[in-house]
Amino acid sequence: MKTSARPPAVAGKFYAATPGTLQKELEQLFQQAKPPQCDNVRAVISPHAGYVFSGGVAASAFNQVDTGKKYERIFVIGSSHHVRLNGAAVYTEGDFRMPLGDVAVDTQFCRQLVSDYPDFFVSDSNAHRDEHSLEVQLPFLQYVLKNDFVIVPIIIGTARIAVCKRIAEALAPFMIKENLFVISTDFSHYPQYEDAIRVDAATKDAILSNDPDGLLKTLDHHDNQRIPGLVTCLCGWTSVLTLLYMTTGNESLKYAAIDYKNSGDAREYGEKDQVVGYWAIAISDQGLEFSSQEEAILLDIARKGVESAVLRNEDLRLRSPRDYSPALHRHCGAFVTLYQNKMLRGCIGRITSDIPLYRLVREMAAAAALYDDRFYPVGKDDLQNLNIEITVLSPLISIKDVKQIELGKHGILIEGQGRSGVFLPQVATETGWSLEEFLGHCSRDKAHLGWDGWKTARIYVFTGKILHSAGS
Repeated sequence: MKTSARPPAVAGKFYAATPGTLQKELEQLFQQAKPPQCDNVRAVISPHAGYVFSGGVAASAFNQVDTGKKYERIFVIGSSHHVRLNGAAVYTEGDFRMPLGDVAVDTQFCRQLVSDYPDFFVSDSNAHRDEHSLEVQLPFLQYVLKNDFVIVPIIIGTARIAVCKRIAEALAPFMIKENLFVISTDFSHYPQYEDAIRVDAATKDAILSNDPDGLLKTLDHHDNQRIPGLVTCLCGWTSVLTLLYMTTGNESLKYAAIDYKNSGDAREYGEKDQVVGYWAIAISDQGLEFSSQEEAILLDIARKGVESAVLRNEDLRLRSPRDYSPALHRHCGAFVTLYQNKMLRGCIGRITSDIPLYRLVREMAAAAALYDDRFYPVGKDDLQNLNIEITVLSPLISIKDVKQIELGKHGILIEGQGRSGVFLPQVATETGWSLEEFLGHCSRDKAHLGWDGWKTARIYVFTGKILHSAGS
């Protein structure tokens, strides 16, 4: 049951306290904001200072959000300015009362997080009571979204890197297109104006690399430089680090720098000797989409891979790496499936990959032709009637509830007792299996864990982009 709404802590201090004045303030900020530059935004990094200083940059961040989208949940995450915790505080007591109207909290979901992960999620309203880092984001959400939305407010109160990683693992399954993540942080605190620009640019570049270790090294480097006045170069570093742990390795997600200012740029109040930096960054989903030319190239690579393996023809080589587009250089899993007279003839792939997609497709095509032990190797006479299907895979997401599996959309990986089994998304569609049959067959026939083995195994889901050759 919801109790009482959390009153605003910094209305009238960081932003206007009355609805009319706040609405005008937001309108002015969005007039100076950077225009939309990203599609399919999954997360934004936004500053949390007073609007007179950072509001324009925050507006640029929220200008990237799809204004007409109905999000299932919006996760608003910041690092604590007031309390220390062993993990993070999830607000479970009620809604957030704001000048533009109450913002609904998904209290049932928040309580479930605390119940599922008691080692690092706690229900602590005191951690939220005076915290401004989440609150200042809410008027921007109210301004840009044209429908009701619910939030999941999380304050990270730990400085332990291992705990941030565990928080990320718990939240990663929810970083899907139906949700939005808002990460609250300012950048450098109190260096000289020019030093702030330099330090903030380096920190921004580290974030854009989508590499948690790279960010930590950059923060350490700044600390060791002893820059005059610099107290921190990223006050919400634990929140940003948690985001990076959720996104690292996912090459379908792209980080983009949108806007930058520091407090020295504020017209009336800006001073150049002790400034605070602000970046707006958007993280968008590039998906598994390929141009028609890229699809044709991948299918041609697969066919030549099969022919080269069967005919032992070394002349059918790959082109130079620079001849392939960035999309074909992604490190993602892929399966190559061969059909002959519409019957399965071979299928081999990898769930993840440490080599570029174009090379992986070549290798898996050759392997499917010669090394799928369910079939005789493909021979020279088989090549004419061979059709090829490539399934490019999204990153794996661990799930706790099999109800999260959508038949026809999700493939599954089941792991347990040192064994594993995989079904591609199209298996459920082709067989017409129920969810229980999908899990049971994968557990028994692929992972060799028995029909019910999935119930005690680790289960991961992924999606796939299917490319067909002519006739497939």
